[in-house]
Amino acid sequence: MLNRRILRIKVFKVLYAYAENQGMTLKEAQALFNRSCEATRDLWLFMLGLIPALRDEASLRIEAARGKFHPTEEERNPNMKFVQNRLSALFDNDPDYTKLVAKKKFSWDQYDAFLRKLYETVRSRQYFIDYMNSPADGIAADAALFVKIFEQELEDSEEIQAILEDMSILWVDDLSYALIQCCKTITELGAGKIWELPELVSEENSAFASGVLRTGFVNFADYRSKIAAKTGNWDDGRLFNVDVALIASGLAEMRTFPDIPRGVVINEYVEISKYYSTPKSRAFVNGMLDEIIKNDFNN
Repeated sequence: MLNRRILRIKVFKVLYAYAENQGMTLKEAQALFNRSCEATRDLWLFMLGLIPALRDEASLRIEAARGKFHPTEEERNPNMKFVQNRLSALFDNDPDYTKLVAKKKFSWDQYDAFLRKLYETVRSRQYFIDYMNSPADGIAADAALFVKIFEQELEDSEEIQAILEDMSILWVDDLSYALIQCCKTITELGAGKIWELPELVSEENSAFASGVLRTGFVNFADYRSKIAAKTGNWDDGRLFNVDVALIASGLAEMRTFPDIPRGVVINEYVEISKYYSTPKSRAFVNGMLDEIIKNDFNN
C-alpha cells in the first residue's frame, strides 16, 4: 500500500523528530516510523467509512421529508438510487471490513454536522445530478460517483482536516495519499474485486525504508557536520532542522543503496522539500546533496 515516495517522507519525518529531540533512541525512532505507516492505512480505512456514512445521511433526509405534514410528490416518492447504492451495501455486508472498523472504533456518527454539509454540497453537483438521472445502474456507476466525491470534495476540506487532527496527529499530512488509495480501492470494487485489507509495505520496500532510517539515524551527527562544513559562515545552530533531515535522508539512502542513481535520490528529496520546507530549501537541498554525494561518497 505504501510506495517509496511516502516511505521516504516518513523516514524524513522521523529523522526530523530526532533532530528536534536528540534523546530519541533508534528503537524509539523505528517504533515511530512503524506507527506512522500503520496510521496511513488506518486513515484509508476511516475515509472508506465515509461511503456508508454519507448514504445514511441521505437516508435520514429522505425519511425526514416523508414525515412532513404535507410532503411534496417528490418527497413522497424520492429517487432512491443513491441510498440504495451497492457500494455502501458492500461495506455494510463485508464481515472483515465491519470487524476491523469495530475493532479500531472508527465511526463518522459524531461528525453529523460535517456529513450534512457534505451531502448538501454533493447533491448540488452536476456529477451527482447526472448520476441520479442516468439509466446506468450498478456498482460500477456507484463506484464512479464516489470516486468523484473523494477526488473533488475532500482534500481541501477544512472540516476534514479538523476532524483528522482531532483523531490522530499522524494523519495530518497523509490525507492526499489516503484519498488516492481510497479511489483506487473504490475503482477496484466497482470492477468486481472483493474488499480486502491491503499489505502495508512490501518486503522489498520494508527493507528499503528500514535501511534508510537506520543509516540516517546512526550517521545523523556526521551528516549534520558535513552539511555545516559546507555552509560557509553558517554555524551548526543556524541550520534549519527540516533541511538537515531532508539532506540526511538523501545521504542515508545513497549510502545504503548506492545502486540507485544519484539524480533520482536528489530529485526525490527536492520534491519532498517543496511541501515541507521553505521556498529556498529546494536549491539548498539540491546543492548539498549533490556536493556531498559527489565529493564524499565516491559515487
